[in-house]
Amino acid sequence: MTIERFLEGPGVRRPNFGGRDVYAHAVASRRPKMIFIAGQLAADKDGNIVGKGDMRAQMRQVGENIKAALALAGATLDDIVQTSTFVTDWEKFRECLDVRHEYIGKVLPTSTTVQVSALAHPDYMIEISVIAMVN
Repeated sequence: MTIERFLEGPGVRRPNFGGRDVYAHAVASRRPKMIFIAGQLAADKDGNIVGKGDMRAQMRQVGENIKAALALAGATLDDIVQTSTFVTDWEKFRECLDVRHEYIGKVLPTSTTVQVSALAHPDYMIEISVIAMVN
């Protein structure tokens, strides 16, 4: 296996929310190529903000944007090893974890999420950057 994901072990609690694993505490990769995807916002291909006031819609658009950016670099969602997520409302973020899971739930990358007071525009509610590794 070229990517190993560690969810639990001595002194490390399994990261679970709502009965679902949400990230890995550690990821090890033997793949040689690293891909860094800049923070993706909920903008469509024309730069229009998607889902004003609707974090679920924004999460879905961000997921699609991450997929597209990864494809440009020859990677897929399965190659993600780390995410950094910035949200403007922690509770709204928790309400759309199922949408996040649709995009990265099966690969369980390491993950950091922080609440911030604002993003690049007042209508943006979420931004996610990723690191992926491919052969």
